[in-house]
Amino acid sequence: MWWWCSSSKGRSNLERFLLGITPKPPSFSLPQEHGKDEMEYFRLGDLWDGYDEMSAYGFGSQVDLNNGETVMQYFVPYLSAIQIQTNKPSLISRNQNEVVDSESSECWSDSESEKLLSRSMSNDSSKTWDAVSDDSVFDPDGTPLLRDRFGGLDFKFIDRDPPYKRVPLTDKINELAEKYPGLMTLRSVDLSPASWMAVAWYPIYHIPNCKIEKDLSTCFLTYHTLSSSFQDNVVEGDQSNNIGEDETECCEESVMNKRIPLPPFGLTTYKMQGDLWGKTGYDQDRLVYLQSAADSWLKQLNVDHHDYNFFINSSF
Repeated sequence: MWWWCSSSKGRSNLERFLLGITPKPPSFSLPQEHGKDEMEYFRLGDLWDGYDEMSAYGFGSQVDLNNGETVMQYFVPYLSAIQIQTNKPSLISRNQNEVVDSESSECWSDSESEKLLSRSMSNDSSKTWDAVSDDSVFDPDGTPLLRDRFGGLDFKFIDRDPPYKRVPLTDKINELAEKYPGLMTLRSVDLSPASWMAVAWYPIYHIPNCKIEKDLSTCFLTYHTLSSSFQDNVVEGDQSNNIGEDETECCEESVMNKRIPLPPFGLTTYKMQGDLWGKTGYDQDRLVYLQSAADSWLKQLNVDHHDYNFFINSSF
């Protein structure tokens, strides 16, 4: 079982970063059916709302330096990739086979949070990628046939632009949603288990300014599932953000003050040259585990993820 520190004072730099970048969209509840447990879900539109401030001003994560000083390192999130699969191919776009041309991008048709993040990185909770491996069906030449289990591929975007040409995550989502409105309207219960996204976190500055530490230029690539299939039906209380009454519809019930944390199930890094993000053996093991998980996930879904390839193949 992975160790996870419940004390704010005792958290490592990596732990603070992972907790801080974990999105927590508002939770809603489907009407309870006879003999079935209540299912919590989130809306994609609410998920993107959680990135608004970070996209505009950056996300700040406390970093304890090796000289005993502490800085606040800021990162900007960029949508690196997203893949949405449903059992209803018409949900996403009016023209499912439309291709959006781009020279370099591919686009077509804290308590419970800590527990969930810890659980997602335990050997007992590798279901995100193991489920794909265990339940895959192969055709005669060995190619996985996942459509029957995971539905049709409704939308796929992989950014191949260099970082300086990209726009922050919220801006990119708004741009893509003009052609694929399902990015705003779909719910996690509408999505198959093969739906996921990757977010690239690039450092921009740190406060207070100090001598450049090698690891302050580290970039992160985090992977998150989007389907309710991989949620543990754990919701986190949030007293600071209430869901308005107008968001409650006749067919669903809002879970007031509750949010669903979506911790990364996979991660890889770029320009990690020191030990700021892996000071303990636990953090080092966690980094290895999460990178292995990301690699396994991409291989099982046969995805050529540009940023992942760049991060792991580039020299420091």
